[in-house]
Amino acid sequence: MKNRLLSIIIPAIIIITGTLSCNKDLDRTPTNAITSEIAFNSPAGYKQALAKVYGSFALTGGGGPGSTDLGGIDPGTSDFLRLYWCAQELTTDEAAIVWNDPGLPEFHNMNWTSSNVLLTGLYNRCMYQVTVANAFIRETAPETVAARGITGTEANNITQYRAEARFLRAFQYWVLMDLFASPPFATENDPIGSFLPPQISRANLFNFVESELRSIDSVMVAPRQNEYGRADRAAVWALLARMYLNAEVYLGANSGRYTDAITYSNRVITSGYTLSPNYQNLFLADNNVNNNEIILPINYDGVYTQNWGGTTFIINAAINANMNPPAFGVPNGGWGGMRSTRNLPLKFGDYTGNSDKRAMFAGSTPEITDPLVFTQGLAVTKFKNVTSTGATARSANGTWTSTDFPLFRLGEMYLVYAEAVLRGGTGGSTATALQYVNTLRARAFGNNSNGFNALTLNDIIDERARELYWEAHRRTDLIRFNMFTSSTYLWPFKGGVREGRGVDPRYNVFPIPATDIIANPNLKQNAGY
Repeated sequence: MKNRLLSIIIPAIIIITGTLSCNKDLDRTPTNAITSEIAFNSPAGYKQALAKVYGSFALTGGGGPGSTDLGGIDPGTSDFLRLYWCAQELTTDEAAIVWNDPGLPEFHNMNWTSSNVLLTGLYNRCMYQVTVANAFIRETAPETVAARGITGTEANNITQYRAEARFLRAFQYWVLMDLFASPPFATENDPIGSFLPPQISRANLFNFVESELRSIDSVMVAPRQNEYGRADRAAVWALLARMYLNAEVYLGANSGRYTDAITYSNRVITSGYTLSPNYQNLFLADNNVNNNEIILPINYDGVYTQNWGGTTFIINAAINANMNPPAFGVPNGGWGGMRSTRNLPLKFGDYTGNSDKRAMFAGSTPEITDPLVFTQGLAVTKFKNVTSTGATARSANGTWTSTDFPLFRLGEMYLVYAEAVLRGGTGGSTATALQYVNTLRARAFGNNSNGFNALTLNDIIDERARELYWEAHRRTDLIRFNMFTSSTYLWPFKGGVREGRGVDPRYNVFPIPATDIIANPNLKQNAGY
């Protein structure tokens, strides 16, 4: 098992307050027999409850792979990462999918509506995870902990747990801000029970997330000192750096926070995390071992966190039965669903992997002329359920995977620093920016002969594609560069036509689901939907 926290995720599922089937009730009383007085009567109970907050990122429900915490959605598509990944990748040049399941074709065609079931599922999942975090934060208020007779070191530990839950809530609110702009908003201070949360503006949500992250900075465990799979202070800095890099998207033109992006990315870079010497090993089933680059992952285990989403989805949907699934650690898998558009492999020039080792593709037809044919477009073989020694990782059924997914890693911070410098932030240097990008390229090529002599913003967006593809960054990146909806950058079937076309800029944000607009009169729909 990957760490001690995984071992308590499953029993912890039943501990924290119940489920969320509709977002008009963001805070609910417990629906199971275990009350907070029982769950939080010992320091160990608090850690189990913290595992629930983390576990909601990796699991769909407490009853195994066929269960879900959310009502009205297929358990297989109620996993956070699967839904988030699809929204961030299938809407871009990095990935297309042949499946015709409800909601999927609209992603690559860029014609979704407020009734899209996958967007509704993602929105509900994010709000559910906010609910779980709120419940934990409420139960870990200092006065509540003291009233239960917990003091000293144990109380200090719970203070750190509370800071981690606040970070996880801030991350989910950042996701909601990035994707949906102005979601409903509730914290631990709002009433429990029937409650219609108010809508928060994107600017005010930005301020809240920033304030939360800065407030918990000094309370979080120091970089690289927490258990694997739990957030530390560097994760706080990484989220701040990412958010500051996108501040003009969230706050409007001339609201750049590039100097802050430099400050916080530099804190991560100098915090003790180091680049893995082998890029490909970052995406294998033992990426939790001796890995100082991944700052915060979502932990998966093919026995203990059985789930049809997560890396199980990413790995199995990328290959089919003709691609030798056992070589990918999923001998009973290979669903034949996803591949790349031609734009992604062409970013590498030589996409065989012989030069740039980050290029991990299979197939012989980069061009997609029929979006329903899996053999068109190259398959992406970046993630695998095998270890760095080639051993098949644990799996209860030969399909579920044990490969962790990196939410934050050091390589991204190098690119954040470089872009923020090029966009005019102060406190950094162009020489250091160039050094950081060339360090990534030296790792990719295995030599120093393929570095840039100077950097442009076009270099950065292309290098982000090469370094971070299929890691759920691309939609956010293209929006920041004004390339997502505009006609200045096209890919096959963007806008629903083979040659690609620009679309209405309203698609730069997703709609608030129609179900929640109906349920909560406090909410107003995003413009154009």
